[in-house]
Amino acid sequence: MPTRALRCAATVGVLVLTLAGCSGSGSAAKAAAPSSGMSSGVTGSQIVISNFAFSPMDLTVSPGQKVTVVNHDSTAHTVTASAGNAFDTGDIAPGRSGTFTAPTKPGSYHYLCSIHQFMQGTVTVR
Repeated sequence: MPTRALRCAATVGVLVLTLAGCSGSGSAAKAAAPSSGMSSGVTGSQIVISNFAFSPMDLTVSPGQKVTVVNHDSTAHTVTASAGNAFDTGDIAPGRSGTFTAPTKPGSYHYLCSIHQFMQGTVTVR
């Protein structure tokens, strides 16, 4: 391979590694990981909606904690408690966010998207 082609390949390789390293270094990336929506026992105050899945699916919060829901999909979603009207974001438009306040009573609260009911998760209040 000529020297110029080697330099070009090396430069591309460095750029790829640099971009890969940057993609997961921010706190927003950590809050959204994993992208499949599969997680358990994650503590935090944010739920990200992407590819018709909640991430994390299981969120642990403090009583009365404010939770932000970010919708990265191209359609509206909700985060709605399945029973007892414990919380409901209402419709969150694509690219927008909404909030809800976690119940003050400790326990596990199943939730779903009232528009796409196959999307489900659990908020645990401790």
